[in-house]
Amino acid sequence: MKVKEIMTKNVTSISADANAREALDLLEKKQISGLPVVDSGDKLVGMFTEKDILSYILPSYIDKVGKFIYEENPKSTRRKFSELSKMKVSQLMRKEVVTIGEDTTLCEVARVMLTQKARRLPVLDKTGRMTGIVARCDVLKAMFEEAKAAANAQPL
Repeated sequence: MKVKEIMTKNVTSISADANAREALDLLEKKQISGLPVVDSGDKLVGMFTEKDILSYILPSYIDKVGKFIYEENPKSTRRKFSELSKMKVSQLMRKEVVTIGEDTTLCEVARVMLTQKARRLPVLDKTGRMTGIVARCDVLKAMFEEAKAAANAQPL
């Protein structure tokens, strides 16, 4: 089975020039954890995720120290959230995005997701235009359905 058979085709995406606070609101409204960032021709230019927002709000030293003691500072957190309304998606988005092609097999998609620690992968056509997105749950569900169908097809 190919990814084009299971991908979500009607993808909610956002422009790099969009307001970061509005993008966060869109994530919440749609109950999703990430938005592909596309240009006017549907070419992928980045990914805007909950992780990007958390990385902005929390201190930058978190990545370097791993486990740490962090005393909550609600004033600092509120200030960072209010700053989101003055920022563009392009200031927070990840520009390096792992992608896959429409003809990628499920096993290859799963391998890429595991090795790249990706929750979702934008699907691009041969011209680089985003045609869909696939999430880990989509891949797992399709693999399960394939395994079930194969088991039912086994002669007794």
